Amino acid sequence: MKPTKETLDQLLQGVENAEDLLGDRGLMKELKVALMERMLGEELTAHLGYEAHGEPDADQPNRRNGATPKTLKGDDGVTRLDIPRDRDGSFEPQLVGKGVTRIDGMDDKIIALYAHGLSVRDIRTHLEDLYGLRVSSGLISTITDAVLDEVSAWQNRALDGMYPIVIFDALRVKIRDADSRMVKNKAVYVALGVNMEGRREVLGLWVANNEGAKFWLSVMNTLRNRGLEDILIAVVDGLKGFPDAINAAFPHTTVQTCIVHLVRHSLKFCGWKDRKAVARELREIYTAVDDMAAAQALEAFEAKWGAKYPSIAPAWHRAWDEVIPFFAFPPAVRKIIYTTNAIESLNRVIRKAIKTRGSFPTEDAATKLIYLAIRNFEKSGRNVRQWVDAANQFAILYPDRFNK
Repeated sequence: MKPTKETLDQLLQGVENAEDLLGDRGLMKELKVALMERMLGEELTAHLGYEAHGEPDADQPNRRNGATPKTLKGDDGVTRLDIPRDRDGSFEPQLVGKGVTRIDGMDDKIIALYAHGLSVRDIRTHLEDLYGLRVSSGLISTITDAVLDEVSAWQNRALDGMYPIVIFDALRVKIRDADSRMVKNKAVYVALGVNMEGRREVLGLWVANNEGAKFWLSVMNTLRNRGLEDILIAVVDGLKGFPDAINAAFPHTTVQTCIVHLVRHSLKFCGWKDRKAVARELREIYTAVDDMAAAQALEAFEAKWGAKYPSIAPAWHRAWDEVIPFFAFPPAVRKIIYTTNAIESLNRVIRKAIKTRGSFPTEDAATKLIYLAIRNFEKSGRNVRQWVDAANQFAILYPDRFNK
């Protein structure tokens, strides 16, 4: 809501210079403090269920209990606030959380709401209901669009020269096509690398309009142009043409089909009552001691289940060239490849962010939200489990490349 001229004239009374407006005790700081304290008061009202000057229910023991002064640091210096409190200490403000010593701008609050999957309309409603603050849809869009500059810098940042493992995975996201204006299921590809220290790092994300060898080769070349010279093991989802594109850009890379995806694909053809038994016998294949034992286990599986579920064994045969490299690795490396805990936890974070959206109006809108979910994922900073054992195996298996 645009303030009237009379309101502005009243606010600017006594403002004679820049210090009066922008100084530590200037008008802008006073307005900021007043607005934040009002927002905190509205949060407490929502928590207690009655207005600041109202009366609570007779059977409600928890009441307002004054305020606690708090000093916060920010980009514009020090801000001193009175944080309202309640009697039983159960009130935890969202605007300025307990233990917080710095306060970011409202832009960051809006971006944080967007990152948690709220739509522009949801953000407007949230700010108005909780804080009594009316923000236009255009302003929210402008603030969230600023994320695209951050996405561009992130997509073009320099990468390490070598990653022992890179997992390529895809999610299906509903996005309105710019040409046809129809909502389509588009694939969004994510590359998750494990670096030399065992830390997980998302190397990039790409929205695929035309999936195929040409698209995948362009992704590989983009990674090379950003400084990536070598990948020891690339884990992919059995996509036709993808292994060839990887080896065209990284000729020494071992391409491994994702075992988890292959098992899940197999179970899609299996009846519910047989799923546990089929999964148990498929495990006999990928936990075999070597590729010969695995081939024998596949033959035994086909002999037992081939007639009932004729689509499962052929799927393993088709992917066999990208399955058998797995058996050359020791258990420490195998576990990282077939459990794929890293990519699964990343996908959970992304799906949680996008699940409230029916579809996205543009590719940029989808990219913004997925990037913010990835940013939250990377803040966890967790390393791959048992990485020390795997690193020792890599140093033996790839002495020149790993130690380089």
